[in-house]
Amino acid sequence: MRKFGLIGYPLGHSFSKKYFTEKFFTEHISDCSYENYPLKNLNEFRELVASNNELCGLNITIPYKSEIIGFLDVIEPEAEEIGAVNVMKIRRPDGQLKLYGYNSDVTGIRDTLLPFIRDNVRNAMVLGTGGSSRAVCHVLKKFGLKVDLVSRERKPGVLIYSDIDSEIIDSTQLIINTTPLGMFPNTESKPDINYRRLNRKHILFDLVYNPELTSFLRMGAEQGCSIISGIRMLHSQAEKAWEIWNNDGL
Repeated sequence: MRKFGLIGYPLGHSFSKKYFTEKFFTEHISDCSYENYPLKNLNEFRELVASNNELCGLNITIPYKSEIIGFLDVIEPEAEEIGAVNVMKIRRPDGQLKLYGYNSDVTGIRDTLLPFIRDNVRNAMVLGTGGSSRAVCHVLKKFGLKVDLVSRERKPGVLIYSDIDSEIIDSTQLIINTTPLGMFPNTESKPDINYRRLNRKHILFDLVYNPELTSFLRMGAEQGCSIISGIRMLHSQAEKAWEIWNNDGL
């Protein structure tokens, strides 16, 4: 049996186990299983891998996408450039454990945003500065967009929420939430921006996918914005992870 799974904490919000379990059933993949492995800290990671010889691959989610890099033997160039890994391939050549890191978020973000990127979309605002934010910014810059980063804490080159005035919102076409705000069970929470300034010229993309319609997206929809649920990204990045796990190369 080939085993796969998800590490992070907490994992009550995750759809990955459901997604892959259904995939294995519908595609008649009978030799694979997928489990959640909630790790309160990464000190538990080595024991997890060492005690599960059938474990072939892992997804990594909040809050370990950057911290996990220190455990890897090999990391693909794009994931290294971003500084975040959300897919791990586990190999045991000659009994020696080898861990390989990748970022399938990039594929999911690119596939999700591509239909919405038009000539009039020039400026983006990314809410949050974690591992997912790095992947988002990487993709946006490849699209040629100017990116403003927003955090709760003031950092060099980063806005805080109180900096986001009407002029910034009016000149921004794409706003992306990469924070956990709005995630189940805290579904009423949302980023602290002035939603009344939003209109049909704005596109809102939320990486949170549980629920599919977050408070952030609902508030945008009420103002006439185009909205994009994180569920689109989930499906794309999950299929990319499956491709990585079944590819013999790096």
